[in-house]
Parts: sequence; structure tokens; C-alpha cells
Amino acid sequence: SGVGAFATIIVGAIGILMILEGGHAILSGAMTLGDFFMYAVFIGLVALPLINIASIGTQITEAFAGLDRIREIRRLVTEDAEDGARSPLADVVGDVKFENVSFEYVPGAEVLKHISFHAAAGSTTALVGSSGAGKSTLINLVLTFNRPKSGRIFVDGRDLATLRLADYRRQLGVVLQDNFLFDGTIAENIAFARPHATRDDIEEAARIAHCDEFVRRFEKGYDTVVGERGVKLSGGERQRVSIARAILADPRILILDEATSSLDSESEAAIQDGLRTLRRGRTTFVIAHRLSTIRSADQILVMEGGEIVERGTHAALLAKHGRYRQLYDKQYHFEQDLFVNPGEDFTPEPEAPVAAPPLTPPARL
Repeated sequence: SGVGAFATIIVGAIGILMILEGGHAILSGAMTLGDFFMYAVFIGLVALPLINIASIGTQITEAFAGLDRIREIRRLVTEDAEDGARSPLADVVGDVKFENVSFEYVPGAEVLKHISFHAAAGSTTALVGSSGAGKSTLINLVLTFNRPKSGRIFVDGRDLATLRLADYRRQLGVVLQDNFLFDGTIAENIAFARPHATRDDIEEAARIAHCDEFVRRFEKGYDTVVGERGVKLSGGERQRVSIARAILADPRILILDEATSSLDSESEAAIQDGLRTLRRGRTTFVIAHRLSTIRSADQILVMEGGEIVERGTHAALLAKHGRYRQLYDKQYHFEQDLFVNPGEDFTPEPEAPVAAPPLTPPARL
């Protein structure tokens, strides 16, 4: 800080003056070397407390700033306090509707603009768009991590703002790109959403998610410790554990952030099979990274600049030759280019010319 730097400069200046004056006094015989050493030690003992006193002001300022932040947090209304005045939610069918929803992180800068769509119970809705289009923000609204600036979100025909968040979130399941495993056994990680689940239920969920295939290879099976200090699982194995966790939770609304693009083909096939089982009968929202994996979605929402610019099925959007078709063609050519050597282009080889049939001489009259 400025005060501490100033105190350091003053102490340094005093030390320089003491050396100059002390050296002159020793040379003139007015002071012995022992006297000079005694004065130097004395100045050092006095200077250190002075520097500490100067830094106390900075520490007090930082402490008051931290106290202001703590008071600000304590003034916030917690979700638990708000839930007390909201309506309970017993069961969820999974019908989700956005009605003219807008959202902004910073006042005056809308991230979502007048979003409206309907996701029927049991349907799959895929979100497509470039980075910053608003896909994750929309999903955060579904998860009730954020609240709309304007508009309303309905779940089974009831305004989400009037429902208890604890009841609603118990009906949600999430499978993210980078899944976190706790420092515990595989069984404990799968049963995180249902701590009192039986071992049979855990193993059944793992079998559906294709976890059982690699878990059995461990000496302790489902009692193998994974996470920070345990066995390190690969990305595909962590993904399958996360899917098993979601299957065991049995949510009515499912959020999927696809993460199969960086996996090998065998792991991807197993995960896609587990995801198909997980989606069955549940309202599913998918943030799509590989457009080839959402061909069967009931509706695809193409987002750009916080707005829905196109919507429809995979086939219908391809036929429009709009933004979705541009994204699809670009990704398709990129995947094809992965198999092209550097310096080569994607232009297919021309077909060999077909030889013309021999001419038949005209018949003689």
C-alpha cells in the first residue's frame, strides 16, 4: 500500500543517513565501531514496529471492506426463506413453457430476448447456436439458477415463480460436459441423488448406463474409491457414472450438455445408448455440440444473439436452408476434413470419363 511504501522509504533514508554520519564519526574518532553497531541495532528495533503500525491502517481498511460484503450477503433473501411462501409441488409431468421471457445479467444488456416455446411432457428439445447465443443462460432459467427479467416460465401449467424451488429441483436431472466425482466409492457417487438407494437399484442404474462393464474390472467393484484420491476414471467412464446417477434419480425434466465429441467411438456409442434410455419418457433439454446427435429431437431451437431465429425438426430445418443448415454443413465439412491430409482440400476426385460406345456404321442400302 501507499502508507507501507512511504514508511519503507523513510526507514531506508534514515539507514542511509545513519551509515554516512556514523562512518564520518568513526573516521574522526568521535565514535567507536561498537557504538555504531549499538545504534544500528537500536534503529532496527525501533523501525520494525513503526512499519507494522503503518500497515495496520491498510489492514483495517480491508477488514471494513470485507465486513461490508458480509453484511450485503446477510441481507440477501435465501431461497429457503422464499420457499416458505410458495406453493408446494408434489409431482411433475414435465410440460415446460416459456412465455415471452427476457433476461439480462447487466441492466440494459439483454442476453435473452422475448423467448417463447413449448416443450411437451416427454419430448426432447435441442438448443443449437454459436458460443454466446444464450443456450446456457436459457438452461439456467430452466434450472431456476436465474430469474427472468420479464415474461413467465410455466411447469405443468403453473408459474414457476410461485412454486417451491426445493420441490421443483428434486424433479431435475443434469448430465454436464465435465462431470465431477466425489472422493468416495463408485456406488456412493451413483447414489448421490438417492443416498438411501439399495445396492440392487444402484447396480441396475449402472447396467443401463453401461457402467457395469468397467466397474467389474476393478478388484473392489462398486466399492472402488474414485475421485480426488481414488482411482482416476477416463472421461467416458465419468460420463457413464453421471448418467447412472441421473437414471437412479429418476427425474421428470432432464438437462443434457453433450460431451461425446472428444471421446472414442466405442465410449461414444455406449454413452449415446445410455442417454437414449435416460431420455425415454422424460422432458429433455439438450445443448447440442454435434448436430448429428439431435436428429431425433422433437424440436430444435436455433439461437442467435439471445433470440430464437429458427425452430423445427432436423429435416424441416435442413430443408429451409437457413442458419441451421449453415451450422450443419460447416460441421459436416469440418468432420470430413479430419480425414484429409494437410495441404489437401475437400474437393472430391472427378469421376473417370465414361468411354463412348463405338459408332455403328450405317447400314448399306
